[in-house]
Amino acid sequence: MTHTYYHARSSAKTFGGIPEDYLPIHNWFDATKYSFCDFRHRALRHHAEGIFECEKTFGTTITNSDGKEVPVRYIGEQHVMEDCGGRVPSISDWL
Repeated sequence: MTHTYYHARSSAKTFGGIPEDYLPIHNWFDATKYSFCDFRHRALRHHAEGIFECEKTFGTTITNSDGKEVPVRYIGEQHVMEDCGGRVPSISDWL
């Protein structure tokens, strides 16, 4: 996906709520575009360790606008899989 809003729409479709519930998490994953505005930015957070770092940053769950608790790890996995061909790479895959 090319924009965090489309990731957020996908999360809302999967987990309920509205895209804005998920934008902070998807923006966190793609904030590395500030340094590399091509696919290389993904090497910094788009892997299993990055997903766990996201969970440390945002907590174990978020509560969406439907009042449903959603695991942050699931949102992170969805983001990474959408960007990385349906899988979650390890950091060693990037290095």
